[in-house]
Amino acid sequence: MTSENDFHCGEACGVVTAVGPGLTGRQVGDLVAYAGQPMGSYAEEQILPADRVVPVPPSIDPTVAASLLSKGMTAQFLLRSCFKVEPGHAVLVHAAAGGVGSLLCQWANALGATVIGTVSTKEKAAQAEEDGCHHVIINKEEDFVARVKEITSDNGVEVVYDSVGKDTFEGSLACLKTRGYMVSFGQSSGAPDPVPLSDIAVKSLFLTRPSLFNYAATRDELLGMAGEVFGNVQSGVLRVRVNHTYPLSQAAQAHEDLENRKTSGSVVLIP
Repeated sequence: MTSENDFHCGEACGVVTAVGPGLTGRQVGDLVAYAGQPMGSYAEEQILPADRVVPVPPSIDPTVAASLLSKGMTAQFLLRSCFKVEPGHAVLVHAAAGGVGSLLCQWANALGATVIGTVSTKEKAAQAEEDGCHHVIINKEEDFVARVKEITSDNGVEVVYDSVGKDTFEGSLACLKTRGYMVSFGQSSGAPDPVPLSDIAVKSLFLTRPSLFNYAATRDELLGMAGEVFGNVQSGVLRVRVNHTYPLSQAAQAHEDLENRKTSGSVVLIP
């Protein structure tokens, strides 16, 4: 499984067919999900570490669970741990129509934030609006820094969630208010240039480059994050777009379609 902008391919959902000796808490027939290493889900069967799989509620379709876990938990720790978004906050989300970006916008909206999203096309702008963006900026048509300043009356935003990297990093810093948080969690356009400390000191900014697996390091953390994600799906806070499915035998075609931008939302491989 992968998404529009990412080649994680380590998310999977399936039924337990056997358990190791002495193992408790999991049993044959359980529906579980797993977020592991890249390319780890390109298989009909896997042997998985029991402490890294999470139970999937019966009300959630397996294709949704397979396409959601990693991206959903990423959105969870970005919004709840890296920076705790609260009502009234102004939030800037780059790649707002992407896999993680879509969930960030929906969730931040539900938390009461003013959500500003950047996208590359009018079609993606329409999706971002559906996902709760109050203001959508099409990068190819507008200067996002100028628009953010206009939207916030020159105050800036409390936090920027930037998965783009080089092309947006400097502008993202400029969009932050004093003591704002720059959360860089990806670099689809390449690694950003080194940032002089003086650029951060001007407004006493916070800068972090977080990783999901450092926030889900323990079993309790993993279950808590996954439980909140699945709960938000069940309550309707989060909607997951599974727009494309391919048989596992057509994995190469799925990658080709992703690279040629022929897909949107999540792409799921079915063994």
